[in-house]
Amino acid sequence: MKHFFMASAIMFCFGLSAALNAEQGSGGSLTADDYVEIQQLYAQYAHALDLGDAQAWADTFTPDGVFSDAKGREELVAFAKGFDENFAGHARHWNSQVLITPTANGADGSCYLLLVDTSVQPVGISVSGIYEDKIVKTAAGWRFQKRVAAIERPATTGGQ
Repeated sequence: MKHFFMASAIMFCFGLSAALNAEQGSGGSLTADDYVEIQQLYAQYAHALDLGDAQAWADTFTPDGVFSDAKGREELVAFAKGFDENFAGHARHWNSQVLITPTANGADGSCYLLLVDTSVQPVGISVSGIYEDKIVKTAAGWRFQKRVAAIERPATTGGQ
């Protein structure tokens, strides 16, 4: 009887493990290191763009990466240079509530965005929105394949 229960327990564990692996395999899985590296990618993105390092910002994307209308490294670098010229070093991205979901091809990411303008006093919020991301692991580490910024616009009121 003891062997029956032991065999039953082993079969249950094996079945549960197989079921969990099948579920993870269909949608992908991430390690704890992957989550940390992706969090660092979000930070590198914001710091590079806000500090005017167009090359480092473009490095947070795959070579064929997409952000807004910019596609590919050259256009990404040009976008970052234009952003820096526009804000003259006074922009600060504030990203929070980062969600990372494993996918078969890498991960989907999402976070809230506040873009703060430090050239005015009091400091002002220039933009709020939500980033929606496709993230893939490359030989150089995790990179954005595509970032879409859904910008929230204030509601207009009639005549005010």
